[in-house]
Amino acid sequence: MHFSRPIRIRRLARSLAGFTLIELMIVVAIVAILASVAYPAYTSQVRKSRRADAETVLLQAEQYMQRYYATSSSGYTGADLANPGLTASPVGATGSQKYYDISVEIPDDGQSYTLSATPTQTGDPCGTLTLTSTGAKGQASGATTSQCWQ
Repeated sequence: MHFSRPIRIRRLARSLAGFTLIELMIVVAIVAILASVAYPAYTSQVRKSRRADAETVLLQAEQYMQRYYATSSSGYTGADLANPGLTASPVGATGSQKYYDISVEIPDDGQSYTLSATPTQTGDPCGTLTLTSTGAKGQASGATTSQCWQ
């Protein structure tokens, strides 16, 4: 019994000693591997979220254009997207960072239009999203329409 006391003290001292350098390096390596997988997935989801918000703005602008056409005798000529009452916020309304520029192109006859959402963010695989007066959706890159318009 006399020898058990120093053994207990050594066990207690060993358990309170902390981490070894090898254990710490293993934890750092695991965290680095997890971060290298998680960060690209996170940025991809952020881009998809911003793109979905831009799609919402385009659809609201389409509704505005249809209301304008119904109340105007000159077709779409004179429609202005500067203040159509769009409520979605992805294109810069929630801070100083602007993720998409929304524009409208109306030909001289005023009987059609093309709405565009041009990304200001880098790395968007879809590029510029378009929506025409006939409801045709498109994008300016190699991705498919179903991938970009979800």
